[in-house]
This record gives sequence, structure tokens and C-alpha cells, in this order.
Amino acid sequence: MGLLDRGIEIKSPEQIDAMRKAGLVVGGTLELLRGHVRAGISTAELDGIAEESIRSAGATPSFLGYHGFPASICASVNDEVVHGIPGERVLVDGDVISIDCGAIVDGWHGDAAITVAVGAVPAEVTALMDVTEQAMWRGIAAAHLGGRVTDISHAVERYVRAQGRFGIVEDYTGHGIGSAMHQPPDVPNYGRPGKGPRLVPGLALAVEPMITLGTKETDLLEDEWTVVSSDGSLAAHFEHTFTITPEGTWVLTALDGGEQQLTELGVRFGGR
Repeated sequence: MGLLDRGIEIKSPEQIDAMRKAGLVVGGTLELLRGHVRAGISTAELDGIAEESIRSAGATPSFLGYHGFPASICASVNDEVVHGIPGERVLVDGDVISIDCGAIVDGWHGDAAITVAVGAVPAEVTALMDVTEQAMWRGIAAAHLGGRVTDISHAVERYVRAQGRFGIVEDYTGHGIGSAMHQPPDVPNYGRPGKGPRLVPGLALAVEPMITLGTKETDLLEDEWTVVSSDGSLAAHFEHTFTITPEGTWVLTALDGGEQQLTELGVRFGGR
């Protein structure tokens, strides 16, 4: 493991393999939770399912106790953008819930998020989720060895702007990840390309667009965790952890390594 400028952590291939183990735990847990999202279930119940899934895989929840966070997932409903605390809230038809999940295996982290509709939702909400997820993939696809971090940022913003009027949250960003969950560099979801640290083998990043149906502005609730859209508009959040190997791009938290999506976008798959 080596360090680049600004404390950026560069992993060996063996350490990236360890991150893949953590990523598979995260990816599997999120797919399990996707199947449990329904009207009548509480966010606390989803948190319990997540913790059991993570621990049964021999991993540790990244979020539980992180700066005092009291749960294993973030469960953000409707206008809650990120960092919602699971609790007694019961989901109802028409809700959308963003679930952010992290796991640690042998000291290495994986981090990913999905947004799931509860029952039927209006077409504009389906579009919001689709745009957010595809913006994440466009950001990942824009990364290549020798490029710069904001190549990702620009690709996310360009895709979202081309789809209509959406709010791109600016106050919260993606990040480096490895032996800690949050590391340099930040990965904004907007900006000009060609800026920031260079993309090199062994760098792992979490890309996570947070998009709303209204404003980009957010407020922090009194619990000092939950971030909501300032205008009450619905929000979506998708995230994956990825790296770039000499062979191509590898999405460490996707169960297939991202091969299907990357291939569809014309990007060389670099998993193993």
C-alpha cells in the first residue's frame, strides 16, 4: 500500500481483492434488502436484516458506531437525501427509500447504495431513480487510467442535465475508500473534467450521485444526521465502489463486478 498526494491511499492487487470480498457482502446485502422493501415493514426491521446479513458473512457493519451513527444502514425515505436513521417509521405504498450500506472484511471497506420504490410510484419518480442510477454508471464509465477525478464528476452532471430538470446535490460527494470508509479524494457529482488527482491502479473510489426532483439545496435535521431536500422534493441515491485495473474497470460492490453495465457502455471490464 502506498500514498499519493493529499493522503490518497493506493492499494496492492491483494488489497483490492480483499475490498472485493467486502464489496460482495455489501452487494449481497443490498439485494436482500431490495427484496424485503414493501409496505408495512419498518426501517428498523430493514436495519436488522442488514446487520444479520453482514455479520453472517463474517463481516462487520461499517456504519454502526461510525462517528456515533446508531445503525448498520442509512435508510432515507422520500425527501430524505442521505444518512436517514432507521427507526419505527413504517413504509407505505408510494414511498421511495434509499438504502446505503457498508461492510468491513479484514480491515477493508465496501460501500454502496440503492433506491427502491415501495409499490407503484408516479412516472417522474421512476425517472428520478433511473436517471440517478444511470448517472452513477456514466460516472464510473468515464474513469480511465491517466484520467482525473473530475472526469467522473463531469460525466455524472452531463448525463443528469441531459435528462431534464433535476437537482444535483452539491454538499455531499463520493469519496476515496479502502482501509477507511471515507478517504481522499472527494468525488463531486458536478464540475469541469480534467481536474483533481490522477486515476491510477490501486485507487478505489465510491461514486454516489444524490439527485432530487427539485432543488440542489439541503438541510440537516435536528438528529444531526438526516439530510433532507430544502424544498421537500423526493430524492434518489445510488452508489458503487470501483477501481481501475490494468485490464479495465472493476465495480467491487456489484455482484457481477459491473461487467454487464460496463460492457453496455463500451467500457472494458477489469475484474477477476
